[in-house]
Amino acid sequence: MTTQFLHKELADGRWQKMLLMEQLGNIGSEVGRARIYQEKCDEERMQKAFERGLELFDLTLNDPRWRGRLLEIGRARDVFCDAVLGGKEYKSDLAGLEKYLMQFAIAARR
Repeated sequence: MTTQFLHKELADGRWQKMLLMEQLGNIGSEVGRARIYQEKCDEERMQKAFERGLELFDLTLNDPRWRGRLLEIGRARDVFCDAVLGGKEYKSDLAGLEKYLMQFAIAARR
């Protein structure tokens, strides 16, 4: 069985060339898209952004450079799932997670 990636070019190795700040900033972009579509009640587009975000989280978790950061990255992934499902477990929301992750995008641009 072959895995179908939504981000084929990133999955083919480009993702592993990025710094952690860049990876988390890109995840933040998908979280932001999910937030926008959630606010617009566009369930289909929100679901697609959620799936893309999960894929990027998984690519990051599978990057061997971040073995010492797996707990933090995995928890952020859990918070993303919780926020999409209504924030019942962690009282999370997509806006808060987007704000957290976009700080990495800002840092990566410096």
